[in-house]
Amino acid sequence: MAKKSDYKNRVELVQGTLDMLILKTLQWGPQHGYGIVQALHTQSGEVLQVETGSLYPALHRLERQGWVRSEWKKTESNQRARFYQTTAAGKKQLVADHDRWQQMVEAISSIMQTNSGEER
Repeated sequence: MAKKSDYKNRVELVQGTLDMLILKTLQWGPQHGYGIVQALHTQSGEVLQVETGSLYPALHRLERQGWVRSEWKKTESNQRARFYQTTAAGKKQLVADHDRWQQMVEAISSIMQTNSGEER
């Protein structure tokens, strides 16, 4: 059972960013669900922890959109798992998502750096 302190340091993803992060992870090569979760956790400096309840619906959504495709293969430990990889459409979508993300980061950064005249 999760402790209250586990949720205190939890970082929530902005809506829509999980799809972009999955596409980015799959840009490094085909991966199964657990591998995607591990890659996101490791590459984020162990800040992001994606739950399977969020991951698999996102993967299915990306597959319906035609941005990823999947096939059953064996893992390194000889387990049968569904491996996902990006399609050409998924690669284009990642570029578009990244551009929009960059605009959002710049806009928020601009607001956060603005001095409203109030002293802290």
